[in-house]
Amino acid sequence: MTDKIKKILRGKGGAGFPLIIAITLSLVIIFTGISEYFRLMIIAQGVRDAVQAAVISTVVENYDDVYHGVREGYSGAYQPFAGDFEESLDYGDIYDRLDGILGLSSSGGYHEKRTPDGKLEFKVWNLDVDIRNAPLASGDQASARFEADSTILLEVPVSFGGQLLPSMIIKVKTSAGYTPKF
Repeated sequence: MTDKIKKILRGKGGAGFPLIIAITLSLVIIFTGISEYFRLMIIAQGVRDAVQAAVISTVVENYDDVYHGVREGYSGAYQPFAGDFEESLDYGDIYDRLDGILGLSSSGGYHEKRTPDGKLEFKVWNLDVDIRNAPLASGDQASARFEADSTILLEVPVSFGGQLLPSMIIKVKTSAGYTPKF
């Protein structure tokens, strides 16, 4: 079989021309598929980084409550209230930060990024943020971490060979935390 292919490729009769075209088209299809895969991964990584940046800024906003001046520290976000302490968490506006970082616009419950010609690049929705406060005056430093975990759904339209395929929909998870050093 390989001798036959070598003979066709070395021959001067033009019989190798269709084979060369088939190989070239196959390589173009493979390259296009790999390029689309990398495009999807770059968008997913960018969205994950942007969500994490928005969550981190929410954690930073809670810094003033984590170490309130009335107490010594080593506790979570609490405020003095009527002789006791109550939890004081600030969730901030993560969608607003995310819209600013990624240049998204809000449309029908989704936050979308569109190309200049109006085609959908990607959209996110269903943001869920879980802030876990460190316990008040905990002696256990392993659990004395102020943490914020978030998940968001990401949908990216997939096109291959000029046709629109089913969209990639993934759940993007991020986590951020604040641990006291002293």
